[in-house]
Amino acid sequence: MPSKNKRSTDPSDYQDLPQAIAAISKSYQDGFVIPAHEHRRDQLLYATHGIMRLRTARAAWIVPRDSAVYIPSGTTHSISMHSNVDMRSLYIDSGAISKTPRGLTVLAVSSLFRELILALIDEPVDYNSDSRGHSIAKMIEWEIGRAPELSLNYPLPGDPRLQRLCAGLLANPADRRTLEDWSEVAGASTRTLARLFDRELGMSFNRWRQRVRFHNALEALARGEAVASVAHQHGYQSPSAFSAAFAKVMGQSPSKGFAN
Repeated sequence: MPSKNKRSTDPSDYQDLPQAIAAISKSYQDGFVIPAHEHRRDQLLYATHGIMRLRTARAAWIVPRDSAVYIPSGTTHSISMHSNVDMRSLYIDSGAISKTPRGLTVLAVSSLFRELILALIDEPVDYNSDSRGHSIAKMIEWEIGRAPELSLNYPLPGDPRLQRLCAGLLANPADRRTLEDWSEVAGASTRTLARLFDRELGMSFNRWRQRVRFHNALEALARGEAVASVAHQHGYQSPSAFSAAFAKVMGQSPSKGFAN
């Protein structure tokens, strides 16, 4: 078990604590992948530096700076690091706090929320109910309840035909082939593929591809690439057109929210 003097980096040490919220800190190199796993507690995953991708069997989320992903207990997920990542994880007893997100979601992290996460890392793991650590944990609970949710995910298919198409686009989001072009790769007609996109992913082929492209663009922006360069790489004639489309899909302007 973790102690006051030494904080364990093993998540299993934080699943059965009497404290409602416990925090750990770990660092990972660019490209590192944490294989599929799950936790008995809810988890709030935040990075002070770097960008993370989280994936389940049926969806993928991107977690840029100033955001965190809330993962309900029992959710099988993997995490990949894009650039070096300084990760902070909160393990949360959802039965002991008043309000949590209804499902896996990315939350906006305010300056106060960020400082509270960092402050809890500096407190003893086994803080008492009348301690500073307990007060910080209560404030984190309030911040979780009021944090805006961000649309930083895209669904993944279960149908093998759609999986082949989507795998190709995930490998190369800039691929310009039309749905008709993809029909031979997928082994299904254009009409069937269009129906599968609507039924399984809840959106059209073009909308899904655009969302994947903007996730890819977001990673480039987080690495410090200029908006103009990223816009050109993703087929936009001007940074302003790219920024308008990005903001409509991602909910925030790239220059204000994500670009360095």
